[in-house]
Amino acid sequence: MSPPPIETVSGRYQGVWARTLLETPEGRDTRTWVRWLQTGRWHGDLRVPPGADRHTPEGLALQQGFGGVTTITRPDPDQPEVCTWQRRIDFQPPRSTPDAGHMVFETSERVIETGIHGQYLEVWERLPASLGRRIALARVDAHCQPTAERLLLAGQYLMHLRPRTAAWPSDLAPDETLADLVQRHPADAAALLDFEISFGLLDQGLWTVERSTLPAREGQALPCQLQRLDGSRVQVAGAHLAGEWLALEWAD
Repeated sequence: MSPPPIETVSGRYQGVWARTLLETPEGRDTRTWVRWLQTGRWHGDLRVPPGADRHTPEGLALQQGFGGVTTITRPDPDQPEVCTWQRRIDFQPPRSTPDAGHMVFETSERVIETGIHGQYLEVWERLPASLGRRIALARVDAHCQPTAERLLLAGQYLMHLRPRTAAWPSDLAPDETLADLVQRHPADAAALLDFEISFGLLDQGLWTVERSTLPAREGQALPCQLQRLDGSRVQVAGAHLAGEWLALEWAD
C-alpha cells in the first residue's frame, strides 16, 4: 500500500500562497480570495470570487478549485522556471490547455506568475505560518486502496479536497464552465456542486475553516487530529474526516 517515491518540488515553492493580484487583458482583480497550498509534491487550490451569491447554484458554480501534483521544469534556459499544476481533481470542467506558468521569485516570500497558455500575471505571497510540516494524505476505501480524496497540510494550514461522485453530463463541450452546466442541467445542479475544498488553520487539534466550496463549513471549528500508525497509514480523528488515510507525504 506504500506509495511510490516521488520527486519533490523545491522548498521555495512549499507552503501556502495567497494571490494578491491578477492582471488579464480584461482588467485587474485584487478581491478574489485565493489560496494555493503546496507540499513537496501535492497541491490544492481554492478560489472564491467576491460578490457571488453562494446561496444559489449559479453563485456556487462561479467558485474554482482543484488538486493534484506539481512539477517544476526549465525547458528553456533563457526563460524562467515553468510550474505545471497537473490537476487530478477539479471543481470546474476540464480545460483544453495545461495549467502552467513562468515563475519569477522577487523575494523568497513573493513570486510572480505569468501565463504560458494564456495572457495573465498573478502575484503570490506566502503566508508566514505555512512553513514547517508538510503532509499529504489520501483517504482509503474499504479495500484499503487510495481514493482521490486528499488532506494536505502545510505548516499550520489544512486543506481538505473531496471530489464529486457525479460524472460530467454527456453534452459537455470543450472549455465549458460549471456555471454553463448548472444553467443547462438545473436538475443535476446539486450533484455537480457536491465537491468540497475547505481551507483553514489547524491549531491544537482544532481546524477552523476559513473558506470552502461548501459555504456552510465556513467558520466551523472542527476537531481534527492526525496520528501516524506506521510508514504508510495515518488515522484521522474528528468530524467528517475520521478514518484511515494513506500517507503520500509526511515531513515534520
